[in-house]
Amino acid sequence: MKLNFLVAPLFFITTAATFAAELPQIPADPIATKKEMLFSDDFERAELGKAWGPVVPTFTLEDGALKGTQTRTVNAPAQDGKPALVAHQAVIGTDVPTKDSVIELRFKFAGSTGLSVEFDDRKYTGSHYGHICMMRVTPTGVILTDQRDGGMKNEIMEMSKDPAKKDERNQLLKGRSATFPMPVEGDKWHNVVFETVGDEMRVTLDGKPAAFLKSSGIEHPTKSKVEFGCMGHDGYFDDIKIWNAEPAAP
Repeated sequence: MKLNFLVAPLFFITTAATFAAELPQIPADPIATKKEMLFSDDFERAELGKAWGPVVPTFTLEDGALKGTQTRTVNAPAQDGKPALVAHQAVIGTDVPTKDSVIELRFKFAGSTGLSVEFDDRKYTGSHYGHICMMRVTPTGVILTDQRDGGMKNEIMEMSKDPAKKDERNQLLKGRSATFPMPVEGDKWHNVVFETVGDEMRVTLDGKPAAFLKSSGIEHPTKSKVEFGCMGHDGYFDDIKIWNAEPAAP
């Protein structure tokens, strides 16, 4: 298969952190070939079931879809014997061990400011909470992040506490994340395909190549958990499918 590339659109408004001219080129063709299906869920039932484990509240089922609502919206200090709480998006996960994979799903913003798919390895101690890599879709674009060797890496997180190491930290984070600006319409269902092969991630949104990142942490060999996140109120996931995969033929 011939590998074609699409250059990220330059006419969209860029963010302060990443300019369109600096973005990686997006392969026009898939980087992964599906193998056996490992997991699927259409949420056509009343209860979540044992396959799903809530990580940060709150997720429910509504009208045959998985609904996320961020309820930890502010930081709360420890009190009355209870630990401190940190504002955090709602997160739910399922244990589907993979190395290379293809995830397909439908999503809809209904006030949410971001919906994410993330790979973790809880046994990996080199990054916060075993975070490996993540895709996030917002109403203004698609973000891909190498968490293992980027912002969630223990040493880099520790550097964030020291203002004198800001420039050094920023240098280490170069190339670990890419934001592809594009409008993503709210209150409408969208289709997304998220491919992870070797040290590369690629996203297709509504059938069009939308994002790509190549970074060392993505190649982590044991992605033992897949987590889905929702920032704000509310976001929906549906028709989630996960395949084992292998690199597409050149």
